Amino acid sequence: MGIAAAVFDFDLTLADSTAGAVECSNHALRRLGLPAADAAAIRRTIGLPLPRAFCALTGAEDPARGEAFAACFIERADEVMVDLTALFPDVPEMLARLQDSGVRAAIVSTKFRRRIEGILAREKLRDAFAAIVGGEDVARLKPDPEGLRRALGALGVPGARAVYVGDHPIDAEAASRAGMRFVAVLTGASGAEDFAGFEVARVLPSLAPLPTALAGL
Repeated sequence: MGIAAAVFDFDLTLADSTAGAVECSNHALRRLGLPAADAAAIRRTIGLPLPRAFCALTGAEDPARGEAFAACFIERADEVMVDLTALFPDVPEMLARLQDSGVRAAIVSTKFRRRIEGILAREKLRDAFAAIVGGEDVARLKPDPEGLRRALGALGVPGARAVYVGDHPIDAEAASRAGMRFVAVLTGASGAEDFAGFEVARVLPSLAPLPTALAGL
């Protein structure tokens, strides 16, 4: 009874969306009359709900301004995000190896599903994923486990036979709350030490060794 499904976060796990996040975040900050943020600071917010990202970038606990930031971010993302997001180079081979080993793949992300599908279609990899749950598909974003539970239901796989793969502690928390094992990849802004408070099955430098790592779980 090994691993039957690998569910992936998207941004900074399967794809580098740094350029898109920087462009959209600074567009939104400018629209609100605020100074641009440092690219490294923006990268650390990737994967957070947008109002939380606004708080992290500005230090402002202002729900109304956070929602305005989110609306401006999304407006710009509709124009540029797909073009400014690139899959990590090792993703196609990794997915092929998972398929060969009988492990099904899915995605759960705060990113809009339509954007994820657009990027995957461009790379001719949409069919590699049996289920995609985006931010518009859930009432509660990560770390709430709703998205992961939806994906597991679509796959017909129990949490005990699935792993969630992500780059951020928020992903580790979501996996724990969904009853799934968690694999951390150090392709984002988090280091191994950032996962110290969570139960982590594996910590990997990239997705390339994932199929081999899953075989040992």
